[in-house]
Amino acid sequence: MIQSQLRRSAADCAALATAGSRVRLCKGAYDAPHEVAFTTRAEVDRSYARCLRALMRGDGYPMLATHDPRLIEIGAAQARLTGRGPADFEYQMLYGIRPAEQRRLAAEGARMRVYVPYGSDWYGYLVRRLAERPANLAFFVRSLITRS
Repeated sequence: MIQSQLRRSAADCAALATAGSRVRLCKGAYDAPHEVAFTTRAEVDRSYARCLRALMRGDGYPMLATHDPRLIEIGAAQARLTGRGPADFEYQMLYGIRPAEQRRLAAEGARMRVYVPYGSDWYGYLVRRLAERPANLAFFVRSLITRS
């Protein structure tokens, strides 16, 4: 897993985008010093896009772990630009966050992996993930309200 919030991540993605590799790209949610990590959402998003380009241009299998609509669209655009088909990369999201978007991507033929917290600490895991990024909580609440 590569966290785009880290300053070194674009270089890491370029180095890892080799045949046979599987790289999961996420934004990252852990506090890190400014010296090693981007601290604003805009910086992290730009880094995610740079990482995404490196992975899509490489020979590996990118796994785009994001709920962010803009980054999902950038991923789709990069797939088109690099000639990647649905078997050549995947989207990843947590269960319960943006289920309509998960269904839309799957209906379009994209590979969509949904992570489901389970085990004795599933609730703690889910709460931690929601707390890591306030935007996740907003996505989750909207999903509950608009669930069909």
